Amino acid sequence: MRPFRILGVQQIAIGSSDLDALRHLWIDMLGIEKIGEYTSESENVREDILTTGPEAVPVEIDLMEPLDPDGRPRVHEPALNHVGLWVDDLVSAVEWLTGQGMRFTPGGIRKGAGGHEIIFVHPKGNDDFPISGQGVLIELVQAPPEMISQ
Repeated sequence: MRPFRILGVQQIAIGSSDLDALRHLWIDMLGIEKIGEYTSESENVREDILTTGPEAVPVEIDLMEPLDPDGRPRVHEPALNHVGLWVDDLVSAVEWLTGQGMRFTPGGIRKGAGGHEIIFVHPKGNDDFPISGQGVLIELVQAPPEMISQ
């Protein structure tokens, strides 16, 4: 029996080598509200954090540009960088999924840009952990208590 539930989409993350072009599309043209910014040298990223949807369960849209276009991780390749999913019990999810052979990216569970505990499912499997995101980087995000109780 799976000891966790996926509660919904938390975010989509879009990368480009031109953050201004992303801003023009998503903020100026589509009218999605910017609520914050995040920069991390270790994650090679400068990003704008946008939000859309109902206040009770908004979906975050992260617009990402690499600090170093030749550095890693390559947050702008592919352009649809990752999808984030709310999970009701992140620790149990990681333990169970690891036991099933799921591969996670290095770094383990940590605090993400939005302040929630996160972990990433690796887009590619390997011999030790053959289950992966099938080419897609997937972020699992610990849901806040008010979301879990709904």
